Order: sequence, then C-alpha cells, then structure tokens
Amino acid sequence: MSAASDAKLANRILRGLVYGAVAGALVLVLAPYVPGLLTGAHWAATHVFDPLGQVFLRMLFFVVIPLVFASLAGGVVQLGSLSDLGPLAGRTFALFVANMAIAATLGLLMMNLLNPGGRMAPETPRRLVQVYSPQASQHAATRDAQAAVTPASVVDMLMPKNLFGAFVGNQRNLLGEVLPLIVFAILLGAAGLGLTEARRKRLLDGLETVSELMTGIVHFALRLAPYAVPAMIFSVVVKVGFDILLSLGLFVLGCASMLLLHLFGTMSLWLKFLAKRNPREFFTEIKDVLVTAFSTSSSSATLPAALTACRERLGISPSTAGFVLPLGTTMNMSGTALYEGCVVLFVAQVFEVHLNLGEQVTLVFLSMLSAVAVAAIPGGSLPLIAGLLVAFGVPAEGIGIILGVDRLLDMTRTLTNVGSDMVTTAVVDARQRATGHAGQAAQSD
Repeated sequence: MSAASDAKLANRILRGLVYGAVAGALVLVLAPYVPGLLTGAHWAATHVFDPLGQVFLRMLFFVVIPLVFASLAGGVVQLGSLSDLGPLAGRTFALFVANMAIAATLGLLMMNLLNPGGRMAPETPRRLVQVYSPQASQHAATRDAQAAVTPASVVDMLMPKNLFGAFVGNQRNLLGEVLPLIVFAILLGAAGLGLTEARRKRLLDGLETVSELMTGIVHFALRLAPYAVPAMIFSVVVKVGFDILLSLGLFVLGCASMLLLHLFGTMSLWLKFLAKRNPREFFTEIKDVLVTAFSTSSSSATLPAALTACRERLGISPSTAGFVLPLGTTMNMSGTALYEGCVVLFVAQVFEVHLNLGEQVTLVFLSMLSAVAVAAIPGGSLPLIAGLLVAFGVPAEGIGIILGVDRLLDMTRTLTNVGSDMVTTAVVDARQRATGHAGQAAQSD
C-alpha cells in the first residue's frame, strides 16, 4: 500500500471506531423507551457483528506463525555475523525489562493515590462477585490446572520434544504457541550464519518471500477492517453497557490514563532522547497500527501490520525489526504488566486486604514475569491475574469485578503493548546504527 492509501485506510478505521461506539451508545440510551431493542442488539452483536470481527481477526492469526518464524529467522540471518547477535539481544532485553518495570510502577502509584477500590459501597463487591463468579472460577481453575514452574518445565516450555505440536492445537497453553517457535527461529537463523554467502543469501531470500506473502494476506485483512472494527466496537459497547459504579469507573479511568501516559509520555521521552526521533511524527506514522491494536486487543494480530510499518514507513532495518518485534509481541508486555498490578491492588482494596510497600514491590516483579507469560490474544491475562490474587491472599473470585470492563481495558493495554514494542524497536535500531552493528542490515534494505 502507498502512504496515501495507508492514511486513507487509517482514517476509515478511525471513523469506523466512532460509528460503532456511537451506535452502541444510542442503543443503550434508547433501550428503556424501545421494548426489545437491547435484546435485539445483543442478538445482532453475538450472531452478526462478532462473527464479522472474527473473520478479520482470524485472517490476521493465519499469518502469525509463519510471519514470526520468517521474520525472526531472517532477522538473525541478516546480522551477517553471530557476534552481532550479542549487542542486539542485550539491548533488546534490557529495554524490555526497563519498559515493563516503569509501566508497572506507574500503575501502582496511581492506584495508591486514587484508591478506587476503597470508594466502593460495602454491598457492591458481593453483588459483582455473585454475578461474575462462574467466569472467575473457570479462569482460576484454568490457572490452577497448569503445572508449577520448575527448571524442567521451563525447558519443556521453550524446547518441547514436538516443535509443531507445541503451537498446533495448543491454545490452552499460555506459553506453548509462540516461545518454542521463537527459540527454533533463532537457532535456525544462527545456524544459517554459518552457511556460505551464496547459500545464506538464498535462505534469506526464501524467508523474505514468506514475509512478503504473509504481508499480502495482511493487506487483504485490512480491506475488511473498516467494516470489522465498528462491528467489534458496537458489540463491546452493547454488552458492557453504562452500569459501572463510581469506584469501578475510577479504576477504568485511572488505569487507562496510566496506560496512555506510559505510551505517549514515557515512550515519547525514549523516542526523543534514545532514538533521536520526533515523537509526534513517529506516532503519526504508526497510527494505523495503533488503531488495529486497540480494536483487535491482540498483539499477535497486530504484528504483521507493525512489521510492515517499521520496514516501509519508519526506515527501521529489517534485521532489527525482525528480531525485536516478534520477541516484543511475547515478552515486552508493558501495558499488561501495568494492568495486572492495577487489578490486583484494586481487588485488594475492595476486599480491604492491605499490601505494604514490600508486597507492592514484589507485585511489580511478579506482574512483569506474569505479563511475559500472557498469550497475545484478547483476555489472555485473566488466568494469570487470578493466580496473582491468590499469591497475595486476595480472593480469586475478585477477578469477576473487573470482567465487565476487561475488554475495554484490554484494548487500551494492547495499544500500549504494541506502541511500546515499536518504540523499543526504534531505540534498538538507533543504538545498533550508532555502534555500527546495523551494517549488514542496512546493505539488505
């Protein structure tokens, strides 16, 4: 797509978001005066709009596994020398840790200052848990059914005996789908560096062909986006409704504000001082990627569009983008880390469970670790949040309090996750070029 087409498509998607949200709001406003309107809207959302949204989502999911493999393996092969992998990996993981730590800390600071859970009426928690406890119990059971994390289980998680079985038909495993593929892609790319120059070029050409084919499928999906996005937003608004109490509303407002502050505040500072880029220009260039992330609530579904934007519009080397972005989709979950810490502290406030400073510092680290384990799909963090609640002595059923608004915040934290991934990629690319490690990648642009 040309730059003009990209801008036109992004504007159409943004208009679709507005149309879907307004239509959903009108249904909620008119429902008391029009008998059967809300019931009909729920039926339409479930049986018409949700399937349309799923067609869009699944077209994107089709390309995730081959695109992750081809991009990551190709990114390693383009390094030209195995010694270049060290600085690239070191910078990437250091920025991942810093990104998530800052985000989680911001979230907990907001929760302590705003104290939304402490403002809830005494009978409200019991009513909300009674409404959502079946779902909460199901998510908690899923988390309890998972094996304890041990060195042996980590090896099995990263390097399973059956590579293809790890990501085929294994959607219940939060880590089993992508991490083994990432390990295999890095190993294959590293092995490819040992080939002769001619054979390495043929390998790289093949991987780039796969990436280009997957990008073509992404463009097909994006043609459906102006219709699928308003359908999904309408469904969310109709199902969530306006019945949010003050304390829950304050939680949503505070959490969303911190997510946006981290993305457009912290990440703008990173762009200005670490990547030497203009933050306003950068976020304008990735507007369509951010809209896709917000509307799909999936880092995996947005990965193809993010890779395309980095290569075609931001001028980031394919080597850096192909290495950092797929890893970031799985590991650089700053929005999720912020959100998980906020939820645990909010539910603790509701049930009057006091977490001291030491426990909150521990919560920051556990939020970072559990965020890495979250599947890059809508709602993927809920089972791990239930586990964190149990770890801090908070009733796991409390997760039911936030289930009604989780979808809205899921979209916002995915926006933060994806935006932070792209900023981190830009920072890593700038440092690689400054230290001369991007030479091989630059030759292949």
